[in-house]
Amino acid sequence: MLTAGIDIGSVATKALLLQDREILATAVVPTGSRPKLSAATALAQAMHACGLQTGAVQRTVSTGYGRRVVEFGDQTITEISACALGTVFWGSPRGRIRTIIDLGGQDIKVISLGTNDEVADFVMNDKCAAGTGRFLEVMARALEVPLEDLGPLAAKSEKVITVNATCTVFAESEVISLLAQEAAKEDIIAGIHRAIAERILAMTHKTGLLEIVAFNGGGAKNTGLCAALEAKLGLELAIPENPQLVNALGSALAAQRLG
Repeated sequence: MLTAGIDIGSVATKALLLQDREILATAVVPTGSRPKLSAATALAQAMHACGLQTGAVQRTVSTGYGRRVVEFGDQTITEISACALGTVFWGSPRGRIRTIIDLGGQDIKVISLGTNDEVADFVMNDKCAAGTGRFLEVMARALEVPLEDLGPLAAKSEKVITVNATCTVFAESEVISLLAQEAAKEDIIAGIHRAIAERILAMTHKTGLLEIVAFNGGGAKNTGLCAALEAKLGLELAIPENPQLVNALGSALAAQRLG
C-alpha cells in the first residue's frame, strides 16, 4: 500500500511517501502563510521525486499545527501520536527507545513510551517560543549568522557565556547586549544551546527520563544543541537520519493502519 504522511509545522511542511514499510520519497517546503498550499506542494514534490502521480496514493494522514487544512487527507492524528509512531519505526541500534525529545518550530515535547511503545506520558512547552526552532531563528538573526551555522560555530567556543533569559524577546536583547560588549559569537551561541538544554532537562523531570532517548525535529539537526543536550542529560542521544521527517513518517504509518 502506498501511503502519504503530511506534517504541517509552523515553519516547514513535510511530506513522506511510504510503500508498505519502505520510504520512497520525501519533501520539505516552507509553510508560509498558506499551509493548505504548502501541503499540496510538498506532496506533489515527493510524488514527482519517485515518478508517481498524486492519485497513486491510497491513504493520506496529516499531523502538525495545520493538519486540519489538508483537504486530500483521510484522517488527522496528533503530533504526539505521529512522533511516537515515527520514532519507534526508526528505532535505535542500542535498543528500544523509551523517551522522545522533539524540538519543532513552535514547541518542545518530551514523550515517555511504555513497555509496548505506547505513549505513557508527555509534556509540551507550547505557550512560549523559548527554546524552539523559532527561538533559534531569532537568535541567529540577532547574531547575524545563518541558522545552519549555529552548530559548527558553537563547537569553536572557548568560553561558554551564560544566557539568562529564556523569553525570546528578552534573550534577543541579551544577545545584542553581549555583542555590544564584544563577546565572541561562538561563546554566545554555546550559551544559547546550554540554556535550551537546561530548559529541556527541566521538562524531563515532569515525565521522567528513561533511556534510550531519541531527539527529533528540526532542532536535532543542530549539532551544537545536540552536544549541549547530551552534556546536560548525561547520556548519548539517538538521532534519526532525518529527524525533521519523523512526524511525517508516523503519519504515513498511521495511514497504512487505515488500510
